Amino acid sequence: MRVLVCVKRVPAPGARIVIAPDGRSLDTAHLGFTMSPHEECAVEEAVQIVEREGGHSTVLTLGPPQAEDQLRYALSLGVDAAALIPTDGSDWDPQRTAASIASAIGQIEERDGAFDLILFGNESADSGGFQVGIRVARQLGRPMVNGVKGIEFSEGGVVARRPFDGGFEEYRLPLPAVLGVKEGLNLPRYPTLKGRLSSKKAAIEQFDGSSEEGGLQMRELRPPREQVTETVILGHGPEAAPRVVEILAEIGVL
Repeated sequence: MRVLVCVKRVPAPGARIVIAPDGRSLDTAHLGFTMSPHEECAVEEAVQIVEREGGHSTVLTLGPPQAEDQLRYALSLGVDAAALIPTDGSDWDPQRTAASIASAIGQIEERDGAFDLILFGNESADSGGFQVGIRVARQLGRPMVNGVKGIEFSEGGVVARRPFDGGFEEYRLPLPAVLGVKEGLNLPRYPTLKGRLSSKKAAIEQFDGSSEEGGLQMRELRPPREQVTETVILGHGPEAAPRVVEILAEIGVL
């Protein structure tokens, strides 16, 4: 079983996002980076599949040279090989990103054979576009299901399950196939010390990205309005009781 996982370098969850003066990029001076939570589950699933079925796993990302950190983290978890499509650090549109990833996959498969399964996160934690995995699957001519929270192999194919109205939908796909997985598919492991050390020495293959831009363009980033809450002291001791009764009456408790 040959499995490929595509991940993305994104700001760490909970970080304060500051928009750069140009209004179209982020000020990354004080940001930490990681891979999206959905993709952490995709990496874990790839490792489990190879442990269970045998085979080989690869992790691929498109991003700045610093994205090697996310690739090496995946290697420390048990992924066998890593590949990087280097960029100048600017955000690429989904069409350009998908075209570059599909091109790199084609080069790897021409040399080493087709991947039986390609895993994406359901969507990235920063842009949340839900597009790249679907576009790559279409360019490769392979079936895809997004929103997956259960994966099984059966009779030369894969069964993908995704939540639906309190139950699960089941999709049976022939291999090779592409799946977009969601957080909760599994519980990602932590890297071992041995894995950390070996990942630092691992070679990371590089592929050229497509220079053709797509039709989508970044116009402006707008941060959501911050919600401010205020604390009002109703009083101290017995003198607060009348106001408490009034508030309970206002909200319909009394």
